[in-house]
Amino acid sequence: MSIEIRKAVPDDAPLILEFIKGLAEYERLSDMVTADAETLREWIFDKGRAEVLFAALDGEEAGFALYFYNFSTFLGRAGLYIEDLYVKPEYRGKGCGKALFREIARLAALEGCGRVEWWCLDWNQPSIDFYKKFGAESMDDWTVYRLTGDALYTVSAE
Repeated sequence: MSIEIRKAVPDDAPLILEFIKGLAEYERLSDMVTADAETLREWIFDKGRAEVLFAALDGEEAGFALYFYNFSTFLGRAGLYIEDLYVKPEYRGKGCGKALFREIARLAALEGCGRVEWWCLDWNQPSIDFYKKFGAESMDDWTVYRLTGDALYTVSAE
């Protein structure tokens, strides 16, 4: 079996949405997906706010990763943030996730980034185990906060 990594192109927006929906179903968060292919095309490709990689196994897209640049003021350099890394269930254990993760790490190292970061749900032990195999450490002393929906618009209008 041969795994190839390729960068997504604008015509892949519907495929990206398919992978997002698959991930949301796996994470039991399907009700939170409001994205559509047109919005993804606009924000990922037209506005350039994220990058997407696909892992293809024998020519069939098996997994995807969506990432973007962030910045660490403490390090004084950019990092890569993995928003999503997902492999379809029938392709798990075949190296697709590892290939995607390694490619993101390779890109970060090549560009001199200071780190790669991501979130992982507390209950998702298979993913936690996967990341720990690479030497990843959890950031247990940090709490994630989010401003969204009505609260976001209220604050922005003050």
